[in-house]
Amino acid sequence: MHLHILGICGTFMGSLALLATELGHRVSGSDANVYPPMSTQLAEAGIVLMDGYRAENLEPRPDLVVVGNALSRGNPEVEALLDSGISYISGPQWLAEHVLPGRQVIAVAGTHGKTTTASMTAWLLEAAGLSPGFLIGGVPRNFGISARLGAEGAPFVVEADEYDTAFFDKRSKFVHYRPEIAVLGNLEFDHADIFDDLAAIERQFHHLVRIVPGKGRLLVADGEPALDRVLAQGCWSPVVRYGNAADSEWGFALERDNGSRFRVIQRNVSQQAEQQAVVDWSLSGLHNVRNGLAAIAAAHACGVGLDQAAEALGRFETPRRRQELRGEIGGIQVIDDFAHHPTAIAMTLSGLRTGLADSKTGGRLLAVIEPRSNTMRMGTLRERLAASVSDADLAWWYQPPGLDWSLAPLVEAAAVSGRIFNDIDELVSALVEESRMGDRIVVMSNGGFGGIHERLLAALENAHGE
Repeated sequence: MHLHILGICGTFMGSLALLATELGHRVSGSDANVYPPMSTQLAEAGIVLMDGYRAENLEPRPDLVVVGNALSRGNPEVEALLDSGISYISGPQWLAEHVLPGRQVIAVAGTHGKTTTASMTAWLLEAAGLSPGFLIGGVPRNFGISARLGAEGAPFVVEADEYDTAFFDKRSKFVHYRPEIAVLGNLEFDHADIFDDLAAIERQFHHLVRIVPGKGRLLVADGEPALDRVLAQGCWSPVVRYGNAADSEWGFALERDNGSRFRVIQRNVSQQAEQQAVVDWSLSGLHNVRNGLAAIAAAHACGVGLDQAAEALGRFETPRRRQELRGEIGGIQVIDDFAHHPTAIAMTLSGLRTGLADSKTGGRLLAVIEPRSNTMRMGTLRERLAASVSDADLAWWYQPPGLDWSLAPLVEAAAVSGRIFNDIDELVSALVEESRMGDRIVVMSNGGFGGIHERLLAALENAHGE
């Protein structure tokens, strides 16, 4: 079958294309924004990419068109599709119908940390010999790809996004997946372009809770009031809590302040017993500890032993674009991170700050931020951006085209010194001039940011390379 995918370079749709190719389908696709790492994966898989949306992309006529949620009425290819009478389907529905039946589905949901937690979970299952399938909104470096079918009948890990499904299906993507195990990591307001308020997102999360079977389980982070409100709407599955609370079944104790070594504690409250194992890994930050705890709990629900999971987590590599070290020139590190929500920006910087303090290099943490997401473009959470960079030594802001509000007031309100740039080349030049040995430059955006990472590394090489 010939599948044509609209929005193929999005993290979800690109991963879907890889699964369709693995199933033996002929896959083509179109997109307006093509950049690595997804474009590289697709090209290596032999998938035909078309730059831009046009009616002629539907020739030769495909058997089925899979429509991404970034596409809307008025798009020329969408209009041509509707006029043509070609069958079409959303990405989540295609996944649910063609990949997930007969699998134990583990869905990882939450405002933050989905990609990392889903990647950890898939890796723990892989290390235990279960050969899981997965679809993740990033590229887990332990696997080198963002999606695969895995062994027949093996568990399938899916990053469960609350964003809407398609222009013709306004439900959240995750309602299609029918998981047996659902991880609910956190919940706060985001996606202001489709949700009016936090209560609207909570309703969508409750739709996910409704479809988890009684034999399944919900792994729910403690200390999250919004998740408590979701469960209060009704719950029909066993709930297992994880986090800091003393009565949570899964807990942790830091053995290093930066979180690079911690004890996992599995409590059996009714039997007043517990088991423990130690994780010693390369990650830092309390948010990553909680992500790791959730992954261990999910893997344990699939039969993976605690000691085995803890040991495997020590060999976990962060997904691409999640605190990913892109290069080091003259003792200056360039780190790429997908953070774009104020909470995620703060968590990323906090984790890197603790890691920097532990390294004893004496370097600084320089934050480079592109407010690019739909929520940021609308300015919905802009008043929280100033506080989000508190753990940085300096903050450098890029005002992208299409951002209709000025960054100047938040830069003035921030606790750390900052500068605003409208030109990426000028931003790169200023960073090279400012940075010195021992510094970590973390670039945060949910897009390609004009290839700033490569441009910055090249400029650093010219300035500091031998």
